[in-house]
Amino acid sequence: MQIALDAMAGDHGPEELIAGALLAVEETGVNISLVGDEKIIAAHLEKLDPGSKMSSRVSVVHSSQVIEMNEHPVDAIRKKKDSSVMVAFELVRQGQAGAAVSAGNSGATMAAGVRKLGRLKGISRPGIASLFPTLKKPVVLMDIGANVDCRAQHLFQFAVMASAFSGILDNKYPRVGLLTIGEEIGKGNSLIKETYPLLKDSSMNFIGNVEGRDIYQGNVDVIICDGFVGNVCLKVSEGLAEAAMMMLKDEIVKSFMAKIGYLLARQAFKSFKKRVDYAEYGGAPLLGINGTGIICHGKSSSHAIKNAIIEAAKMVKRNLNQNILESLSAEKKVEHMET
Repeated sequence: MQIALDAMAGDHGPEELIAGALLAVEETGVNISLVGDEKIIAAHLEKLDPGSKMSSRVSVVHSSQVIEMNEHPVDAIRKKKDSSVMVAFELVRQGQAGAAVSAGNSGATMAAGVRKLGRLKGISRPGIASLFPTLKKPVVLMDIGANVDCRAQHLFQFAVMASAFSGILDNKYPRVGLLTIGEEIGKGNSLIKETYPLLKDSSMNFIGNVEGRDIYQGNVDVIICDGFVGNVCLKVSEGLAEAAMMMLKDEIVKSFMAKIGYLLARQAFKSFKKRVDYAEYGGAPLLGINGTGIICHGKSSSHAIKNAIIEAAKMVKRNLNQNILESLSAEKKVEHMET
């Protein structure tokens, strides 16, 4: 399988991205198209892959432009048609790659995916899903920032798409919750109140309203919200994880006994850090576009990029988009039967 990687985006530069691509090739045997300035990519490949051991599985596709993090997404993709992210999605459109992966401007990545590939039939607004760690197994939260202002029908479609994504993670009948300020029916704003009956009357495994504290308990597989709320949840979670680790380090260095305790529990601390590290989840899938795309964190390490590429390949192999279309069709059939 061929995966197109935007090799020019991200905070750490091309070297970290290319290193991640090579890790994915070595670990899974996937083929990679590195998209970006061919001279820059070639220089990093020479350094990271001496002797060109993986050259048969890695190709370079030149692009002359890069969309920066601070650029307006829609304006950027209009002005920079030869940007690395646009070319990556063009490869998917032409069938030369099964998926595109980018750690660049998330808005531009989303816009490029929609511009090049279009929307799945029946989906009015594609969105971004993300995996959050819990006490049990990861939960899918959608949307995490693509759609700030939503209608009830959009949240319903998010639920269908996120459920299908959860399904390829081996959750056969994923439990779906609607994120609001209370578990009781009727709690929340007008959007939540309008969305609740749509989910309740669907064929999905809707368990009702859930609160913010439920995100990390692991008693639900999919949590639905608009992009404003979802992005706040994402940023708060990232900040809390970083702050918790820093606070812990501060407390450990304060006393000799704490340092001894850390040495004894060092493996547990490493396991905890790995469990809450976004790098373990790779990236956030773009759901609802007529193809496959993954948005990675701008600070993604080579390990995170590797996992994002693996996740993209898994989405393609398990026919996620076909599952979404079938789920939408099933919901329409249920609706017709009820009417």
